[in-house]
Amino acid sequence: MHRGYHILVINPGSTSTKLALFRNNRELRAYTARHDARQLAAYHAVMDQEEMRLAEVRGFLARCARAAGGPRDPGAPRSMGAPQKPDAPPRLDAVAARGGLLRPIRGGVYQVNRDMLRDLRSGRYGEHASNLGAVLGSRVGEEQGCLVFIVDPVVVDELDPAARLSGLPQIPRRSIFHALNQKAAAREAAVRLRREYERCNFIVAHLGGGISVGAHRRGRVMDVNNALDGEGPFSPERSGGLPAGQ
Repeated sequence: MHRGYHILVINPGSTSTKLALFRNNRELRAYTARHDARQLAAYHAVMDQEEMRLAEVRGFLARCARAAGGPRDPGAPRSMGAPQKPDAPPRLDAVAARGGLLRPIRGGVYQVNRDMLRDLRSGRYGEHASNLGAVLGSRVGEEQGCLVFIVDPVVVDELDPAARLSGLPQIPRRSIFHALNQKAAAREAAVRLRREYERCNFIVAHLGGGISVGAHRRGRVMDVNNALDGEGPFSPERSGGLPAGQ
């Protein structure tokens, strides 16, 4: 019988922290912690939110343990109304977190390491809520003794050379977008078409606080707007492109 792996998924965004517990490919439990503007205004920088968001993660794991009826088997069904054992996080095999602002890298899965955490904590490549993904994951990984990964971070760079050209030679275009969601949506679309993502061409739009629209060619995002700096369409949190003359 194949072993069942328990994986915690952490997706921090600008106004929420999305959490899910999986047993292999099956979602056991999910939760979204909402953070309103008044709550976030109390923090000077994104990294100052670490303990607040970590408390949400720990609380989620404790609820998973209670729902499972014990500390070590989060997949076992049990009535929520039955007597519960003391809270203890389920034993995790891995944490998969949203990747933040790092140096440009190809899409894929990367193991979290010290250099990555140093760059995220310092904001070397920019500050965004997604920087908290690997940081929170590493805290949980230390407590659980499990591996921690990021998947398709926002700095995925697979642009064609021509897509790097802007109207000003001194300012090349950068690839910063919602890579995690875009690639996940494209892969799901490919499954529904009964084809491989790497053999399909898609236009994918992520519509959230920021908006990104990407051209996916055979598994590679060869052109996309910079959703962090406001290039492209206007969104709830970005002005989008503005007339240079005005």
